[in-house]
Formats: sequence, structure tokens, C-alpha cells
Amino acid sequence: MASKNPLLAATAPTHDDLAAIQHLGQARQRLKAEIAKIIIGQEQIVDDLLTAIFARGHCLMIGVPGLAKTLMVRTIARAIDLEFNRIQFTPDLMPADITGSEIIEEDRASGVRQFRFVKGPVFANILLADEINRTPPKTQAALLQAMQELQVTSGGRTYDLPRPFFVLATQNPIEQEGTYPLPEAQLDRFMFDIRITYPKPEEEREIAKATTADVEVPVAKVLTGQEILELQQIVRRLPISDHVAQYAVDLARATRPDDETAPDITRQYVQWGAGTRAVQYLVLGAKARAAVAGEYNVCCAHVRSVAPLVLRHRVITNFHAEAEGISPERLVQDLLQRVPEPQAAAYA
Repeated sequence: MASKNPLLAATAPTHDDLAAIQHLGQARQRLKAEIAKIIIGQEQIVDDLLTAIFARGHCLMIGVPGLAKTLMVRTIARAIDLEFNRIQFTPDLMPADITGSEIIEEDRASGVRQFRFVKGPVFANILLADEINRTPPKTQAALLQAMQELQVTSGGRTYDLPRPFFVLATQNPIEQEGTYPLPEAQLDRFMFDIRITYPKPEEEREIAKATTADVEVPVAKVLTGQEILELQQIVRRLPISDHVAQYAVDLARATRPDDETAPDITRQYVQWGAGTRAVQYLVLGAKARAAVAGEYNVCCAHVRSVAPLVLRHRVITNFHAEAEGISPERLVQDLLQRVPEPQAAAYA
């Protein structure tokens, strides 16, 4: 029986949509080729970032200093022809330092004074919020509000942020003294939690050779901002079958200790599980993962590929897990083994 909800009405793929998805798959290969001129290795991280951009989601990236996080994001912005800004978060950073502030300006001809809004660094297409946990909650909240609403309000006026808008916030896993960890409700605003690790030995050798030479490598522009916006809309129009949507629901519910379907490992080690926003991001991430691969059909494998990125910062473990050294990532990997895929035939 067809759903009466117009939001759930199936949309038949158009020839233009299919062509655009194929174009996106080809553009992804060109993007990775351009990025590889500057960034050696870390191909999976680049794929994850591109997936988030096309899904219209923000990312939290955790990694030690010196792993080229800033360079990677700046290079992606250059290859996509987007404006890039970076904010170094510090304990004395104020909300106005991010969003902008009003200044008094005098007209030299008339002598009339009036307020003029000076835009802050948040007015960019790609914003790198470096070490977001080093600034107080009030300043963190100013950025997260802009991320959610895509607007900034100052002096009673509202200013729209440029589109597309993508925030990558980084955290340093060491030196936690004097930091302000993001509360769980704010962590939930980030679509992906990306963990960046050390490069492989052969990649590190190439990095040492390439970055110590006096050579500037040009990066060609592969996509424009307008093309990104159009592709983001097409990603959301991708159809998804009932059994794939149910798989995303089953994975999220398996993280909740009070759910009747939760396995014993969840009841034993999890304090709070993932909310409904996790289900939305599992579906959106799966759609974007399929699209960047040039595929129109979204399957459970796409959901599984983004599940660790979506769930590991939304699963809050209890003291039993901490005492036994069981991390949220380990729990998510265990659930991916335990939760079966629904059979498509059951929804035919």
C-alpha cells in the first residue's frame, strides 16, 4: 500500500539525475587525483570528507597534530573552488570573533554615524574549526548555532551564510588539560566522527621527500560551488528501499540499552545510545556514499560503510566499559557483526 505522506512519495529517477550521479562519480576520481598532488595517502579520509560534503553534513575530526588536517581541507576547498577559512580556537575566543560584530561607521560627507556589520570568518563555504574543545562553551555554541541554522543574527538582523556550507572541527586527543569537551548534545550535530591516523611507512617516506622540496604544485578546480549545491540536492533525491531504511533503524536501535531489540553487549556496556538523528545520517551517508561512487542504488553495504562514522560519537559507554577498556568504536564494530540485514523480499 502506497504511503499517503507526500514526503515519502517515491520519485522516479530522471535521465538528468542519472547523468549527474555518473558525473559525480567521475568528478570524485578527478578530485582525489588533484588532492593526491598535495596529500599523500589518507584516501579513505578524503572519501569520508567528500561523502559528508555531498550529504550536506558537518564533520568532527580527531587526530594528533601534524597529520595535515588543515592542508587536506584547504586542498579540497581549492579543488572544489570554494572559499576556505580557518579559526584557531583558544580560551579567550569570543562568539563575535566567529560570527562577526557591528562597528560604528561615520559618513564623512554627512557626518552621520551608523552601525555596519563586519562578517566574521564563519562566512565561508568551508570552515576549519581547529581544536574546538579549547574554547569555552559559549563560543562553541555560537559556531554550532550557525551550523544548525545556516544563519548569523547580530543587532536584530539575520545574515545568511554562504552555500554550500561545511564545517570541519578538529580535536586533539592529547593534552586535555584546560579544554572544554563538547557535550553529547553538541556532538550530535556533527554527521561524521572521523579518526585520522599516522600514515603508512612508505607514505611517510614520500611525504618527507615531497614536502621538503621547493616545488609548488597547482591544484585544478574540478567542481564549482553551484555544482556542489545541485549534486547535494540529487543525493537527497536518491530513492532508498524499505529494507535498507530498516537496516539503518535496526543499527541505531541496537545501540540503545533500553530497547527490547538491544543485544546483551549493549545492555552491559552502553549508558546512552544513538538518537533518531543517527538514523537520518545513516541514510544520508549511505546515499552520499553511493553517489560519490557513481551508483544510483543505495544498499545495506553503503549503510555499513558509514555506520562507524555516524555512531561512534553517539554511543555513550558506562563505567563497566571504561573499566574493561571497551570503546564505543569496538561496540559499533561488534553491532555490525550482530545486527542482520533485513531481507528485501520481506518488503516487496
